[in-house]
Amino acid sequence: MFRLLSYFLARLIRVGTLEVTDAGGGRHRYGNGARPSAHIRFNTGAAERAVALNPSLKLGECFMDGEIDILDGTIYDVLEVVAINSTDPGWGTVWMKAIETARLLWRRAAQHNDLARSRRNVRHHYDLSADFYSLFLDPDRQYSCAYFEHPEMGLDEAQLAKKRHVAAKLVMDRPNLSVLDIGCGWGGLGLYLAAHADARVTGVTLSTEQQAIAVQRAAAAGLSRCADFKLLDYRRAEGPFDRIVSVGMFEHVGKDFYDEFFGQAARLLDRDGVMLLHTIGHYQPPRNTNSFIAKYIFPGGYLPTLSEMTPAIERADLIVTDVEILRLHYADTLRHWRQRFLARRDEAKAIYDERFCRMWEFYLAGSEASFRFWDLNVFQFQIARRHGAVPITRDYIAEAERQLRLREAGLDLRGTACQAAE
Repeated sequence: MFRLLSYFLARLIRVGTLEVTDAGGGRHRYGNGARPSAHIRFNTGAAERAVALNPSLKLGECFMDGEIDILDGTIYDVLEVVAINSTDPGWGTVWMKAIETARLLWRRAAQHNDLARSRRNVRHHYDLSADFYSLFLDPDRQYSCAYFEHPEMGLDEAQLAKKRHVAAKLVMDRPNLSVLDIGCGWGGLGLYLAAHADARVTGVTLSTEQQAIAVQRAAAAGLSRCADFKLLDYRRAEGPFDRIVSVGMFEHVGKDFYDEFFGQAARLLDRDGVMLLHTIGHYQPPRNTNSFIAKYIFPGGYLPTLSEMTPAIERADLIVTDVEILRLHYADTLRHWRQRFLARRDEAKAIYDERFCRMWEFYLAGSEASFRFWDLNVFQFQIARRHGAVPITRDYIAEAERQLRLREAGLDLRGTACQAAE
C-alpha cells in the first residue's frame, strides 16, 4: 500500500474498523475491531495515491470511477467509519489544509453566481430526468429536508409535515395572500399553499424541467389560476408580495450575493409581509463546500453559517423574528432517499449508467454522514419588515398546523377561492 495512505489511515481510524485491500492484494486493518465496519479494495495504485493526497475529492471520485470497490458493507458504512473518527470536518494533515486554503482563494470565482452561471448550475442538477427523481423522492417530489414530528414517521408523512410547518410560520392568517416561492422546485409547496392556505402563489425557478412539471401539476389540480410557475431568476421578480418563501434554494446563491438576495427580498416584501427562509448551513465556522459535491453535484453551491447570513439580513433592513435549527432531520431524510435509491438502483442505471449511480450513491451517503456526524443542519429563518408582522409568542405555529391538518383531511370544507373560480 502507498505508505502515505497507510500512515493517514492508521492516524485517523481509532474507533470502528476499516479493512483495506490494496492494489497489490495486501490486506490491512485499521481501528479497534468494533462496529461500524467496512472493507474496501483499491483497484489501482493511482487511486491509493490520489486518496492519500486529496481525500475530500478523490475518495468519491475513485469510487465513482470504479477504482475503489466495497467488499463488505456499503459506501455509507465506509463514510460512517471515517466520520465518527473525524467529527470536525476541518481536521486533517498539513497538505489537506493547504488544498483547502487554495480552494478558499478560488471560492469567489467558483461561486460567482450571476444570472448566466446560476442558470447553468441549476440545470446541471435539477434538469435531470424527472423519472430519475421519482425513484427516491416522495410523491410530491419534495427535494429538501423533511420534518419528522416523531421517530416512526415515514418520509411521505414527514415531507407533508415540513410543508405544514413552513406554512404555519408564514402566518397565512387570511385568504388571498400573495406568495412568492423562490426556487419552487416541482411546485409541491406552492400547490400546498394554494390548496390549503387560500394563497395566490408565484413560483420561480431556473430549471426548465421543474417549471414544466409544476405548470402541469397546477393544471391537473385545478389550481392554475392561483399557482403560477415561471422560468425566472428571483432577481427579475416584481412585487410586492404578502409572503415570500424559499426552501432549499439559498444554498445556490453564493456568499458574494447575500446582500443582493436579501435586498431583493426587502424590495419584494410588503410592509406587513413575512418571509420564511429554509436553508442548509454549518454550525461551525465558515468553510469550503466539499470538493466532490462542488465538482459533481452542486457547482457554485455554498452552505452558510448564521454569522454569514445575519449581517446581510440586517443590511437589508429586515428583522429576524424567529430562527429554528433542524438537527438530524436531514440525516433521516437522506437515509430514506438513499434506501429508496438503492432499492431501485437498476432503474436509475437504465436511465443513466453505472458511473452516474456510483456518483449518486456517494453523494447521498456522504450527505447523510455530514448531517449525522459532522456540522451540517438546517436553518429556518422567519423574517419580516416590522416587529408587529408576526405574533409575539410561538403558540400560533401549533395552532396553524392544527388548522392545516383539518384542511388536508377535508374536515375544513371552506374550499379555496381559486378552486371556486376554477
